[in-house]
This record gives sequence, structure tokens and C-alpha cells, in this order.
Amino acid sequence: MDSQTPQSSQAPAASPSPRSFQVDLRGLVDLLSHHLYSSPKVYLRELLQNAVDAITARRAAEPDAPARVRLFAEPGALRVEDSGIGLTEADVHDLLATIGRSSKRAEGLQEARSDFLGQFGIGLLACFVVAERIRVVSRSARTPDAAPVEWTATDDGSYTVRTLPDEARPEPGTTMHLVARAGAAEWLAEDRVLALARDFGSLLPYDVRVGEEAVTDLPAPWDRPYPSPAARRVALGRHCHDLFGFTPLDAIELDVPLAGIRGVAYVLPSAVSPAQRAGHRVHLKGMLLTERAEQLLPDWAFFVRCVLDTDSLRPTASRESLYEDETLAAVREALGERIRAWLTGLAAGDPERLAAFLAVHHLGVKSLARHDREMLRTMLPWLPFETTDGRLSLEEFARRHRVVHFTRTVEEYRQVAPIASAQGVGVINGGYTYDSELVEALPSVRPGTVVAELDADTVTAHLDAVDPAVELALSGFLATARATLDPLGCDVVLRAFHPLSVPALHLDDRAARHEQARARAEEEADDLWAGILGSLRGEAPRARLVLNHLSPLIRRIGSLGGPELIGTAVESLYGQALLMAQRPLRPADSALLNRAFIGLLEWATNGEGDR
Repeated sequence: MDSQTPQSSQAPAASPSPRSFQVDLRGLVDLLSHHLYSSPKVYLRELLQNAVDAITARRAAEPDAPARVRLFAEPGALRVEDSGIGLTEADVHDLLATIGRSSKRAEGLQEARSDFLGQFGIGLLACFVVAERIRVVSRSARTPDAAPVEWTATDDGSYTVRTLPDEARPEPGTTMHLVARAGAAEWLAEDRVLALARDFGSLLPYDVRVGEEAVTDLPAPWDRPYPSPAARRVALGRHCHDLFGFTPLDAIELDVPLAGIRGVAYVLPSAVSPAQRAGHRVHLKGMLLTERAEQLLPDWAFFVRCVLDTDSLRPTASRESLYEDETLAAVREALGERIRAWLTGLAAGDPERLAAFLAVHHLGVKSLARHDREMLRTMLPWLPFETTDGRLSLEEFARRHRVVHFTRTVEEYRQVAPIASAQGVGVINGGYTYDSELVEALPSVRPGTVVAELDADTVTAHLDAVDPAVELALSGFLATARATLDPLGCDVVLRAFHPLSVPALHLDDRAARHEQARARAEEEADDLWAGILGSLRGEAPRARLVLNHLSPLIRRIGSLGGPELIGTAVESLYGQALLMAQRPLRPADSALLNRAFIGLLEWATNGEGDR
């Protein structure tokens, strides 16, 4: 071979010819019915949607064209007729026989696409969820001279197309015939078809009927005129009961023109958990899209259920939920503003209705107020909190007390509330959801307010000290008491306080409880972990048992002779104080209670025998 000759003179290999996917229609239908659609009932929504879109397309060119959809239930079959734009034979081959193709993408219809309900071109497949055979007879309004065309398909993926004589379909439009699959005839029964049609299509803008029964019910309840506000409330309350099964506390108008939204939010008559996801009914251009929309409102608005119609939100492929995008985020914020404005309006002009609402749903408003300072300022005179002065608003409590003390847990509040109240110290229970956050935010909306977390040192400082001479006389008793409780990580102090019925008070704070938990874990750990936990030992204050010198019981115990009996009495006081504070008992605490109880029984029975 010549050295100048290229090593290879072969032409590049030809590109392989593209091939089309082979689709197993039965498998695809199974996928739709079990994974894409929540229920076979969506077939009727797809039928209505196709009919409405066909009418919309025809009216884009012929504004005065008839707008009728008729459904006729027959034994094991269903016939749907519409006066829409219809199809030619070319349209049938191009659209009905191509999975994923949508007439809404066809040339000449793009400019009207925003008026259509369907966007994905798979609606006809949903009919195979209930039908084994579908027959479509259609005549085009765009090509009046074209003969009617018939398309017949079965669920095995085969179809036939043929033209028909003019009398088969003299007017433009489409007729669909469905023959039920085995076991699916109930979905095509007249009563089921009527119920589904009313559920899905009650707000559709065209004349839709099942037989002679009207489906549409326009205008929507929130758009109808009423003789008075009271009559409107009654009508909307009845509408809510029919849809959701409850009579609402109130109805909130949801009108967002820029987003094409009209509707109403119904306030639940009973409290619900914030974690419970609300199910809202959303209509898209009159067609029910979903009755379980969860992401429509901000999380804090869990106390309402909505029903609305929109022309701007984007559905998912199944058209049973909303697509999370910037439009939905903007709508969510706008609807939240409407609910917020309703609350502000109640606070300004209808305090009785606001009080009734807050009695049930204060948790939702507190959730909103933590992030919205203006809402917190508005709700200050109304939001209820548990305090040592009774159930009060933050505004009223702050007026009564120079310093607003609060606890972070319900247990801490129950521990100190009786004593603090007797000493004139005002305390708010911040242990309930959102309460401590709102109390801490109080100075931001009420300048000059002093907020402080109540700890054991603060409580002890507000208790009266005992005369030094008295405490010195009881030094032996106190030494024995401290030695008894020292292994439990608890100190003993003597104070005088009210009420006299409380002989002892157990006080600790989070730092002390943390140290107790660390020490308990160190005791139970192996040598390696015990060493690690021991290195974490802190200087946190210990829990303390405050003995009330004003209590006659404490005075009698202080005069007991013998350290053994004093120790048993102190252990009993400690256990009783723990139970009163509703603290969880450690194994050592349970053992102490048992030991103290047995000790007291032995003392009592020995004393009886001596007598």
C-alpha cells in the first residue's frame, strides 16, 4: 500500500432509521386506572371536557354556534352528543389514533388554547378505564362539505375509520358511544352518570343535560344576588353543608380578578389539627378539577375549606391536582391575604363574631401571627392565653403586669402557677403551640413591654425569706433533709409563701433537667460512654425542694426527732411535690416514693403497737 494512501476509504455508516414505539393499549389503560387516575369516575370528566372544548373551539369561529352537551345512558352503554367543532377524517387519523396528541395543539386553535380545559391529549384513553369499545361519529364545522366520519376503537389497541352518509350526522358536532367493560356497567348507569355529571360539571358555561335533567347550576352560589346579607349567609351555609357536610361559622369571599379566581372559603365550626391537610374543591373553567387540593392555601389557614373556580391554575397530567408553580404560589399568597383581611375586618367591626371564631380556631390565628407582626398587633386584644390571672389576651395581661413572665412548658407552668399567683407574680403558660413565640414577640408590637422567662431562681426570689434565727434553729433538720435528697440531685431551701396548703414546691429548669438526664445516662452507660458523658458534666443549677415554713405540716416535721424519721418525711414531701408538678418519675424517684410510703406505714403501725 502506498504510504500516501489513507488507511481507510470506507464511507461513514448510515444512521439507523428511526422506529416508533409500540404501545400496549391494555397495559396503558391499566396504568391509567391504577396509577394516574384516582377513580374510574374521571372518565365522565374527560367526556365532558372533550365536549366543552369542542364547543369552545367552534364558538371561537362562530360566536353564535349552539352550545349543547347531551348524555344518554343505555343498558351497559353511554352516548354523549355535543354541538362542537367536530372532526374530519384527517383529524381522526391525526388526533384520535395518536396517543398524547391534543386537538388543542392543532394549527388554527393555538390562539384559543387558554380557553380549553384539556392540555395533555390523553383524555380519550380515560374512557377505556370503563369501556371496552368506543365509537365516535363526528362532522366538522370547519369543513362543512366533509362527510361524517366514524372512528371505532377497542381496548386491544385496534381501530377502524370510515366515512358515513350525510344523514348519519347532519349537523356539525360529535357523538361518542361507549360500551362498558366487564364489571364496569355500573359506571354507565343513568343515576351514576347524572350524579357524576353534576359533581364535575355544575359550573360549566354551556347547556349540559343527562337525558332531560339539567346538570349545570349557574350562576355559582357565591355569584348569585341575594335580598340581604343574612339570606346570603343562609344560602352559602346550605351550599357548604351540601358540599362538605358541615354548617360553617362564616363564609369568606375569595375574589382575585388578576388570577381569574372566584369562590368562597368556609370556616370550620370545630377545631382541627394544624397537621391535618385540608381538601379544597377547585374548578378549572367551570369543570371540577379536584376536591382534595391541599396546597391551595397557606399552611396557617387550616381552619377553612374552599370551593372556587379559576382559569389560571395549571393542572397536573391527571387533572386531579394542581401543578406547583409560580402562579399557584401567587394565588396561595393572594387567597391568604383575603383570609387575613377578613380577620382584620372582624377585629375592627364585629368583635362578637371574632370571639366566636377564636374560641374555636385561635391556634390558626396564632400560627399566622407568629410570622405577621401586623396580624399580631391586630389580634393582641383578642387572642386568649392561659395565665395566672385567668384566660386573658396578651394586651390585657401586659397592662396588668410590669414584667410579663412566661414558661416554655405546660409542666413548668403548673409547677409554679399557684405559688406565683399567691405572690402576685403574673405568669403566662407558654407551653401550648406557638404561645411562647408570641409572648417573646410582644415587645416588637408593644414597645416598652418587658418579657422574661420564668425560672427557678426567679420564683425563689419572690418567696419570702425565713428569719435567720428560725433557720438556724432548724439547721439540723435542714442538714438531714439535704443529705437525704442530695443523691437525687436536689437541694433543699426554706422559704415562707402562700398558699399554706402547699407544704413543699419542687423547682427546676431546663438546664437542671438536662443535667439530670446526662447524669442518668452516665449511670446506665458502659465505661466508654460513661467517660464521654462525664466529660460533659456542666455547672447547671440543681433542682430544689422549697419547704414552706408557713405550713403547719412543715413545722411539725421540723420538730421530729431522729434523722431516720425526718428522712422518710422529706422523701414523702419530695415525691408529693414531684407528683403535683406532674413531672415524669425517674426509676430513682419511683424507688424513693415506694420507700417513703413503706417507711410511713411502718412508723404508723409501730406507733399504734406502742400505744
